[in-house]
Formats: sequence, structure tokens, C-alpha cells
Amino acid sequence: MQSLLHQTLYNVEFWKYVSIPFVAAVVGWFTNLVAIKMTFHPLEFVGIRPIFGWQGIIPSKAIKMAGIFVDKTMYKLGRLSELFEQMDPDRIAQHVIRYVEPRLDEYVDDIMQAQNPLIWDNTPGMIKDQICASVRREIPRRVESLMQDIGQNVEELVDLKDMVVRQLVADKSLLNRLFLESGAAEFRFIIRSGAYFGFLFGLVQVAVWYLYPAWWVLPVFGLIVGYATNWLALNIIFRPLRPRRIGPWTIQGLFLRRQNEVAQVWCPMVTREVLTLHHIIEAMLTGPRSERTKKLIRRHIKPVVDEAVGGSLGKALAQVAVGVEGFAQIKESVARKALEVSIDPFEDRVFNEDRGRVVERLLRERMEAMSSEDFQGLLRPCFQEDELKLILAGGVLGFAAGLAQLAFVFGGLT
Repeated sequence: MQSLLHQTLYNVEFWKYVSIPFVAAVVGWFTNLVAIKMTFHPLEFVGIRPIFGWQGIIPSKAIKMAGIFVDKTMYKLGRLSELFEQMDPDRIAQHVIRYVEPRLDEYVDDIMQAQNPLIWDNTPGMIKDQICASVRREIPRRVESLMQDIGQNVEELVDLKDMVVRQLVADKSLLNRLFLESGAAEFRFIIRSGAYFGFLFGLVQVAVWYLYPAWWVLPVFGLIVGYATNWLALNIIFRPLRPRRIGPWTIQGLFLRRQNEVAQVWCPMVTREVLTLHHIIEAMLTGPRSERTKKLIRRHIKPVVDEAVGGSLGKALAQVAVGVEGFAQIKESVARKALEVSIDPFEDRVFNEDRGRVVERLLRERMEAMSSEDFQGLLRPCFQEDELKLILAGGVLGFAAGLAQLAFVFGGLT
């Protein structure tokens, strides 16, 4: 018995057969790792266009993937008007007022100097003080009214899809992280499962190779391992869609079982980096509907001139001093200045994060309550996009590994 064991342990052919499942495990692990890397990297095309090279599937289709992200997830979590209401337009108005009040005299001076420096320089100091005081009295009411108006019309002022798509296309690494961080556990499982499933397929491969050692067996099994490990991993992540009882066990897709956990990771990231108050205001001012925003701001700000300049000098006297056209130009200068500084109060990171936390709570509650069908839309699109290409790539790599094993371990064709 000991002699037989000794002969077996020192038999080179025996160790060649033992190597098969371990090689299959490495092939399964490596092909799944490559599939994940190919999904997200590199961010930009590397190689010679259009054929020789590669760009991560998600970054290469950033516009489409960002659009899917909005359609499949953002729209299902709430309307922009609801989210803006959660941010509290009154509190936003108070923040803007606190920011602009210390700068109002400077703004007035800039506007009047730019419009008619000679008249402004010769305006008595008492009148200047009255104008600035009037602006300080009037601005809070106008800002509060403006924010209420924005809150009621935010859907007409901001194209949410355009806002998010533009941001994610400009920052492809952020687009990647929306998928990678929400599905971190699943991506680790895909990579590890390649080794597990590969080893099991390798045990079958040993038996087939022993009974039928045709040259094509190892490459074909390599192809099967590379293809099947990807396919199995993806199905275990997303299937079954709903919890299903099998004897004493309840099974469900791995990602779907983590719904509450994913919400705790995903919602803070979205509210701090994507759906921020700063980005919403920026989209109002620069997006495809920005002209509506500019008209709205002008409508609320121009009366400040009537109250400040007209009230201090008397409207008729003011128009005599600067002319009817000049009075209108001052109004336009005020509107331009308001547009110019509109984004400044929202550069405040602390205030953005504070308003983001309020929205985060709402998004998290709604995400935790989503149906499994809707929830899988958060991660599923990054696999569905060219999924077959990734699985086939795994098969090709597995086939190549099988050929290498045939050549270097078993000495070539038999």
C-alpha cells in the first residue's frame, strides 16, 4: 500500500491531472477579474481607433449609461420638485441673504460705477446711503420671493437628466463609482466565484480528459470555464428576483438581498456629489432651460432699482439725472450682477452637505421601499451593456489558457 502511494506521489502524470482543477480555478478567477476591469477601465480609449484598443464599457458609453442611471433610478426615487422642497427654499433664501448682505454696498457701487461713474461720483453721500439702505431692506424680500418661485417651478427651470448626464460624462470616474461602490460586494463575489466554479468544472474536466484525452478537450473546457463562471456569477447576483423558499432556506439574488445596505452607501454619495444644491443652481443658470431662470431672476430683481434709486431720488428725478434709457440700463445692470453672483452662495460646501443630508434621508427611505424589479436597475445596467461581449471574452481567455495547459503541461497535441 505504501509502495503504491509512493509511486503515485512521484508519478508525473498524476500531478498533471491534479493540476487541471487548479488551473481551471485560476482561469475562472482571472477571466472574471478581467471582465470586471474591462467593464470600468480604462476611463479613456487606449490604443489605435477604431479597432485596436479598449475603453471601459461604462466610460465608453457614458452618455447612455448616465441616461439609464437617471431613467432607471433617479426618476423612480422622486421628482426634482420634491427634492428641492426637502432642501427648504426658505432656508436656502436665508443662506443667500446672509451671504449677499455684507457685500450689497460693494455690489451697488460696482453697478453704479459701471453704468455712470460721473453721476455716481457726484451723488451726495446721503443719497448713496439711502440707496444702499433701500437695497438692504428690499433684497431679503426679493430673495425669499425668488426662492419660492424657483421651488414652485424647478421642474421647468432644470432638466434633471441633462444635469446628471453632463456631470457624469465630464467625470467618468464618478460614473464608475456609482456602480462600483453600490455593488462592491457583488464585484468581489464575481471575482472569487470564478475560482470556486472553475475548480468544480476542473474536476469534471479531469474525468473527461482521463477518459478521452483528445487535444481539444482542455481548450474547450477552458472556454466553458471562462464563459460559464461569468454567466453563473451574474445569475447568482440577480436571481431569483424575489425571496424564494427551498426547504429551510430562503434564497434571493445577492445584490437584491442587500437593498438596505446599498441604500446606505449609494444615497450619501449621490446627495454629496451628484444631486447637490450647487449642481441644481448651476444647471438652472447654465443648462438648456437657463433662459427661463434668467427671466425669473430679472423679474424679481429689477424692482429693487425702482425702490432704491427711484425711491431715494424720486423716479422722475432719477430719470432726469440718468435719462429714461440710462434708468433702464441700471435695471439691466442690476439683473446682470444678480446673475453673475447667483452661484456664489452655493459654493459653500458645508451648506451643500447640510441640505444634502436632508435629501439623503428621503432617498434612502424610498430606495429601501423600492420593489426588487426597480432596485436591480441600479446595478444591472452595468452588466447588461455588452454583457455577452464580456462573457465571450472570458471564454476566449479560457480557451487560450486551455491551449497553454495542453502545450506546456501535457506536451502538445495527442
